[in-house]
Order: sequence, then structure tokens, then C-alpha cells
Amino acid sequence: MSYQEWLTTIPVELTQDPLWNLEVYRLGVFVADIGWEDVILLNKNNLTRDAADQIIRALNSISANIAEGYSRSTGKDRARYFEYALGEAREARDRYFKARRILKNEVVLHRIKLLTQIIKILNVFIPVQRKHGIREEKGSYVTMSEFENEILQLETPTT
Repeated sequence: MSYQEWLTTIPVELTQDPLWNLEVYRLGVFVADIGWEDVILLNKNNLTRDAADQIIRALNSISANIAEGYSRSTGKDRARYFEYALGEAREARDRYFKARRILKNEVVLHRIKLLTQIIKILNVFIPVQRKHGIREEKGSYVTMSEFENEILQLETPTT
């Protein structure tokens, strides 16, 4: 399933929330959703069981922290939660690299690229939020044209 196909499976209750307008949030939900297959496979091996738990926790925390930060009223408070999401994205990327001996190479590369895109967006987004005391309804963020062509249009590799 590609990212575009995945988007069609999301309930309207999520897509109608203003939070859904944040591309980084959508990508965070996507990577957590597709990561389930990966952690199920990692969980089958005693050596990678702990890694599976840590990966799914990190993946789930990315969009959860973005959601919590989005709900904060000050830019500095929002930035703090977005920084937590940034840390979780970096942790997940690190752990995927270390899981490359169990997962397929194309799966690891796909997840690493997806997490890197989330990291890039948050690295632009966080300083902007720190400077704003009032919520922005809409903002300009890093475009994904190159990234969409490379990663999001592809079938999502499975474990």
C-alpha cells in the first residue's frame, strides 16, 4: 500500500481535525501504522524482542507528541512537544538501522527515509514555533515533492 492509498483508509474523524493538516503529523501516523508489521517480525526473534518494543514505542510517540504539542497555546510549549517527537523520530531511525539484519533492506531503507523526512520537517518547524506566542492556523513547511516521488508513491515494502 502506498502513502496515497493509505490516506484513503483514514477515518473522517481524524481527517477533519485541523491537526490532520500538518503533514508531519500525517507522516508520523503513517510510519507508526506501517511499522506494526516490522515489530511483529522483530518480536518473533528473542534477540530483537526488546528492539521491537522500543521501535513501536518510538514510532507511536512521534505523532502522539505532535498531537499534544499542537494542542498547546504557546509556541514555546508546542516546540517542546515537537522536540520530543523529533527525539522519538531519531530514536526510531537509529533502531531501524540496527534491525537491518532481521528486516528486509528495502523495508529498512524505506523507514529510514520516511523518518528522515519527519526529522527534516520538525527541524524547520520547531524554531518557527519557538518564535510564535500565538497559534498559527496554517503554515508553510518543507515541501515533499522529491520525497513523495521517491518514497510515498511506492508500494510500502512489507517485512
